[in-house]
Amino acid sequence: MLLKTVVFASLSFCAGSCLAQETFRDWKVVGGSPLNLHYSALDQINESNVSQLHIAWTYDGGNAYPDSQIQCNPIIIDGVMYVTTSTLRVVALDAATGKQIWSFEPTKGRAPNVNRGLSYWSDASQARILGTAGYELFSIDAKTGKPDYAFGAQGRVDLREAFNLPKQDVSLTVTSPGTIYRDLIILGSSVSERLPATYGDIRAYDVRTGKLRWTFHTIPQPGEFGYRTWPPDAWKTTGAANNWAGMALDPQRGLVYVPTGSAAFDFYGADRQGDDLFADTLLCLDAATGKRKWHFQAIRHDVWDLDFPSPPTLITVQRKGRMVDAVAVAGKNGYVYVLNRETGESLFPLAERSIPQSTVDGELLAKTQPVPTLPAPFVRQRLDETMITNRTAASHSAVLEQLRNLNCGDLFIPPSLKGTVYFPGLAGGAEWGGSAYDPQTHIYYVNANELPWIVRLVPSQSAQRHSRPSRIYQAMCASCHGPDRKGAPPEYPALDQPAKLTAAQISTMLHQGGGRMPSFTSIGEPAIAGIQNWLLTNDDHVVAVQFPHHANELKYSVQGYEKFLDPDGYPATTPPWGTLSAINLDTGAYVWKVPLGEYPELVAKGMKETGTENHGGGVVTAGGLLFIGATHYDNKFRAFDKETGKLLWETVLPFAANATPSIYELNGKEYVVVAAGGGRDRASGDQFIAFALPQHEQPRTEPPTQSGTHP
Repeated sequence: MLLKTVVFASLSFCAGSCLAQETFRDWKVVGGSPLNLHYSALDQINESNVSQLHIAWTYDGGNAYPDSQIQCNPIIIDGVMYVTTSTLRVVALDAATGKQIWSFEPTKGRAPNVNRGLSYWSDASQARILGTAGYELFSIDAKTGKPDYAFGAQGRVDLREAFNLPKQDVSLTVTSPGTIYRDLIILGSSVSERLPATYGDIRAYDVRTGKLRWTFHTIPQPGEFGYRTWPPDAWKTTGAANNWAGMALDPQRGLVYVPTGSAAFDFYGADRQGDDLFADTLLCLDAATGKRKWHFQAIRHDVWDLDFPSPPTLITVQRKGRMVDAVAVAGKNGYVYVLNRETGESLFPLAERSIPQSTVDGELLAKTQPVPTLPAPFVRQRLDETMITNRTAASHSAVLEQLRNLNCGDLFIPPSLKGTVYFPGLAGGAEWGGSAYDPQTHIYYVNANELPWIVRLVPSQSAQRHSRPSRIYQAMCASCHGPDRKGAPPEYPALDQPAKLTAAQISTMLHQGGGRMPSFTSIGEPAIAGIQNWLLTNDDHVVAVQFPHHANELKYSVQGYEKFLDPDGYPATTPPWGTLSAINLDTGAYVWKVPLGEYPELVAKGMKETGTENHGGGVVTAGGLLFIGATHYDNKFRAFDKETGKLLWETVLPFAANATPSIYELNGKEYVVVAAGGGRDRASGDQFIAFALPQHEQPRTEPPTQSGTHP
């Protein structure tokens, strides 16, 4: 639905702007450029001919396994495309044909984590592809796919070695590609969201040697800025505050912008009283040294899991007749924060929003939270009885009865022993796919989820030195997979059907972790073997248990992660359940907003445009289009008119495109490529599919219809 007509900004970029140095006609970096705009200046494919798109080529890695997925945003350099498959195999493809040139396998079998892409670095004599698998950073020759033996140990760096802890006590993976600045690769990590958790340091490594060059402590240590926002020595006992979403880089200023997530444990913070810098913070760091330039903390003392879920976007906007370089970042809470790139000052007024206080003993929340007055939230933030599903009378009645036994209300209602509904939920508003920004029009595009979840605190259960595997499970696994092992798929898989995994696969997951799951090597081999055997056979004999030296016992845990669904498995609220919004960041006004995605079975019953859960981002083009897959249940890849939100083209993929597309030009022809990997409790595949115009279709010769100039 059209909310407001677009007013296009006619602009010229100031000489100091990074945008002035970009052509935006290639895709050498995940996100399209170091600025992470998700923008292409190509316009051969445009609103007049997008309906003619057809499949130019398909690459099938052929190694998908149950519930695997691909989140990779391909990069393209000199006609070669570099991707990671569902098993994290690195593949170089001819970008014109999809033919495999070489492949490199950093890990065997089931992937230890998802992966959103690769990093490319070169100098006068060499070119390297850098990537991650589990806790390892690797470097390979871009031409041959062979390991770079001058890097680390035989081409690999064990990222656990940088911690002053025994390796078995360090549990991390890296899901987002590293940021390249000169001869550095800057990395965040994914860690456990329950205790014990590894702390979320930001680190930079030498791209030639793999040596550690600098570290930034996101949980400050004595003498460091922010240390007093935590209890004394909290860095020894708590964890997380990590950058799992990725970063953006201002190459001219030498600044890297790093969004962080919540501190562990997500939902109860009696052990970390205070504001907890630098959790839930946008950090601006000197890319060469890791020194803090400024910071903006969006959530103080987070108990809602309101991470920054995606890399920020480095933009230029108009303020009082002049151009201002800024950084925009969208939150899971539905806010877009727009900050001055050099100072961190908000470009829209901030308000201090009073929040309800917790009734759970030991918890002490901040009194207020800073929220932008513009733009308005891109998702609903309040849930009450007027918003519950009307899909059927039976679903309405069942949800209403359940809701009346839970706490619900505004965004910042705290977790409780009774059970609290989180809305827009643990999987959104904004998600990891990231936002797109058009530097011609200053329009910002963000896709979002509006899905309620139920969080219920329960007294913690602890395992003893000798415990039954079922007891170890309740103490260490039930908070994610549920006390009944049913999980909350797809984020937290069910474990009540052991046939889904073999003994070897269970062992690998327990040892290496994967996705949000940490490694459990710290509990010792007898306990790991006991849990594995119990999951497969229900054998519950007592086993020995070790404990990490930095374990921190909390009074409360959480009774699993539970989506709030109706009896038929659809979201408990009225639609839309997924949206795509266009916002003018000069003014903070909405241009348009439409539902994103649908359920084919509901469409068949006449229930259209509901929106669905969506993961993966969009790309906006000078051809007047916004391309996006992301929709989880309909497997569609779509092109919208960027001015109006009108759907211009769509196609059904063999598997859901839970990834961000890339756009590139080769031999005068424009291509759009997207990963179709499915998964997330749906059918899985291992494909990359490229689209182009037919050979007879000629590029547009007239200028784009909108005003403004190409950067």
